[in-house]
Amino acid sequence: MTVVTFWKGGMRMASQADERTMISERVAPGMLPRVLGSFDMTIIFVAIVLFIVNASAIQQAHQAAYTYWILGFLLFLVPGALVTAQLGQMFPQEGSLYVWTQKALGPFWGFFAGFCAWWPGILVMVATGDAVVTIWQFVDKGGLPKAWEQGLVILAVLWFSAFMSTLRLRMTQSYANWAVVFYGAAIFVIGLAGILYLTGSGRSATGGWGTASNWSIHSGQWTWFGFVILALLGIEVPLNMGVEIVHMRSIKRYLFWGSLVVMFAYLWATLGAMLALPASKSVGSTTDILQAVQVGFWGSHVFAVLIGLVLIWFFVSNTVVYNYSFSRLLFVSGLEQRMPAKLGTVDAKTKVPVYAILTQTVLSSLFVIAVFNPWVGGGNNQRAYWLFQAAVTVIWCISMVLLFADIFLVRRAFPARFDEVRAAHPYLLYASGVVGMLASAFGAYVTFRSPWTSLFSVTHWRIWLGALCIVSVAAAVAIYAISEYLHRREHPAATMTPA
Repeated sequence: MTVVTFWKGGMRMASQADERTMISERVAPGMLPRVLGSFDMTIIFVAIVLFIVNASAIQQAHQAAYTYWILGFLLFLVPGALVTAQLGQMFPQEGSLYVWTQKALGPFWGFFAGFCAWWPGILVMVATGDAVVTIWQFVDKGGLPKAWEQGLVILAVLWFSAFMSTLRLRMTQSYANWAVVFYGAAIFVIGLAGILYLTGSGRSATGGWGTASNWSIHSGQWTWFGFVILALLGIEVPLNMGVEIVHMRSIKRYLFWGSLVVMFAYLWATLGAMLALPASKSVGSTTDILQAVQVGFWGSHVFAVLIGLVLIWFFVSNTVVYNYSFSRLLFVSGLEQRMPAKLGTVDAKTKVPVYAILTQTVLSSLFVIAVFNPWVGGGNNQRAYWLFQAAVTVIWCISMVLLFADIFLVRRAFPARFDEVRAAHPYLLYASGVVGMLASAFGAYVTFRSPWTSLFSVTHWRIWLGALCIVSVAAAVAIYAISEYLHRREHPAATMTPA
C-alpha cells in the first residue's frame, strides 16, 4: 500500500512539473536575438507606463492629485517593481506574466493571465492613436472634426507601428530611444512652465496649497485611485521580451531607474499644469499640459505647438513600443499551441514575430473602425473611448492580481531558485504581494464604482463596463477550452493496460 501511494504521489508531482514546463522556454531563446540593454529596457518601461496626458486629466482632483499619486507609487508601483524583479530573475523567459503564472498555477491560469495582460494592449494602441488626434486638434485648431477623419489618423498610427515593429528589433528600439529622450525633454518643459508662471506672476494659478482639506481624499473621489492605477500599469511589460535581454542585471536596473523617472515625471508635470492653470476650472482635458506651456512661456502658442509636436511624435512611437512588446505574449501563445501555431513563428531575416504583430494590429483596427466611423455620433465615440479605457484598467488589474499572487506560489514550487535570485527580503516581497493584490483589486472596484465621464449614468457605466469585461474573460476561457479540445484530439490520453 505504501508503495502504491508513493508511486501515485510521484506521478502527480511529475505531471505537475510537466504541465508547468513550457515549449517557449526551450524554443524561444533559439529564435530571438539578445539585443536589449539596460537603457533599452528603461526606455520601454517609460514608454509603456508614462502617459503624461494623465497629468492633465487628474487636475480635477486639485491638490489631492498628489495624495493619489503618492498612494499609487507606494501601494502599486513600488510593490510591483519588487515582485517583478524577483519573478523576472527567476524566470527570464519570453512572455513574463504568462510564464510566471503557469509556473505558479499551471497552464490554464498561465494562459488566462497572459490573455488578460495582452488584451488591454489591443485597446491601449487605439488610445495612443486617439492621443495623437487630440494633441493635433490643439496644434491645428478645428482640425479633424469628423469621427471618420480621426479614425483614419488612428489607423495610420497603428499601421505605421506595425511596419516599424516588423523591422529588426535593434533598429526599431534605437528609433524608440530617441523619441522617448525628446519626450523626457518635453515633460521637463511642462513642469518648467509652471515654475516660470509662478515666478513671473508671484502666485500660483491654483490656490489652496496650504489648506489641508484640499489634500485629503474621501469616498466620492476614490475613482481617482483607479485612474492612478491605470496610469501606472505596465510594470512587467518589458519582460515580455525576457529572452531578448543581453544581461540579466538589466532587469533590476530598468525597474529602479524606470520607476524613478515615472514618479518624478508625473509629479513634475502635474505641478506644472497646476501652477499655470486653475485646477478648479479643469475639465480633465488631455491638452491642459500644453495650455500650461503656453501660459507659462508668456502666451507663446508657437512654443506650445512645438511641445505638442514632440508629444505627437512620442505617441506615434509609443504605439510602436506597445505593438512589438505585446506581440511577444501572442507569440508565446502560438508556441504553446493555445493560439494558431503561425503566431509562434518569426521572420527569417528580421527575427521578429511578424504574424503576431499583424494580427493584433488588425484587431486594434477593427475597434477603430467600429468606433470612429461616419455612422457613429461624436458623443458615442467618446463613450466608447472611455469604456475601452476603463475595461483596460479592470482587465489589466485582474492580471496584476495574479502577478502579485505568483510571488507566494513560486516560492513554494521553486524554493531553491527563489533564494538564489532574491531581489529583496522574503518578508518585503510577501508584503508587496499582499499590498499589490489589494491595490489592484481596489483599483478595479473603484473603476466599476463611478464613471470616469459625465457621458454615462452610474447604472449604464456599470452595465456596459461589466459586459465588456465579461466578454473579454469569456473569450480567454473559450480559447483555452478550444485549444485543450484540439490537443486531446491530436494526442489521445494513454490508457493503462495489464502487463
